[in-house]
Amino acid sequence: MQIFFYSGVDCHLCDLAKDLLKQQSQYNDLNIEFIDVRQDHQTYHLYGARIPVLKRQDNQAELGWPFDSDALTDFLS
Repeated sequence: MQIFFYSGVDCHLCDLAKDLLKQQSQYNDLNIEFIDVRQDHQTYHLYGARIPVLKRQDNQAELGWPFDSDALTDFLS
C-alpha cells in the first residue's frame, strides 16, 4: 500500500507518528513516501498547519494528527 507521509523538518509530532507507524504489523508491507511540506508552496498551504498527515494513494483518505495506534490501524485497514 502506498502512503504519503506529509511532514516537516524538526517536527516532533512527525517523529511520534513515525514511531506509531513502525509499530504497525503491516509496516514492512507499506510503501511510505515522506514529503517535506516546505518543499512545495501548494503542499505547504494544504498540509503545513496540519502535519503530520498520512494519505493513502488508493482511496485518497487522510489521517491527520493527532491519532493513536487504533486510529492508524483502522486507517490502514
